[in-house]
Amino acid sequence: MTADNGSGARLEIAGYASVFNIEDHSGDIVRPGAFADSLAKRGAEGIRMLFQHEADEPVGVWDEVHEDARGLYVRGHILETTGRGAATAALIREGAVDGLSIGFRVLDEKLRADGKGRVLTRLDLWEISIVTFPMAEGARLEILPAPEAEDTQVEAFLDTVLA
Repeated sequence: MTADNGSGARLEIAGYASVFNIEDHSGDIVRPGAFADSLAKRGAEGIRMLFQHEADEPVGVWDEVHEDARGLYVRGHILETTGRGAATAALIREGAVDGLSIGFRVLDEKLRADGKGRVLTRLDLWEISIVTFPMAEGARLEILPAPEAEDTQVEAFLDTVLA
């Protein structure tokens, strides 16, 4: 399930890095719109893809990051041309890791009335990590099917017709 677009082997993934209006394992709840300012400022290209929040070796690139009705949707690719990227891709393929987790700075929050955590209404998002244990249970990734190269399809068709 890798694709090579001239820049080396890569694994395409997508999922939700944060899910809105659901209590995470620390008691926090992220509200819709919490990432809007940060995404407008940084865009997907300004959000780093890490493994287990380790900033010293990014593992890939987020191609798309946006809020929808469910939460913070992400789509990106892991670069298998680096040691950490190749290891991360292998762990994902084998099902050893499938979680996503956000790295952020809180800009606006309120303590929950029940005292169990915070309601997060504005966050400065700076990284999204692939993790073993996500804080939010619905923050999971999946492997996307590799796009077939158009040239390969044309060659296969021509081989069939000209045979």
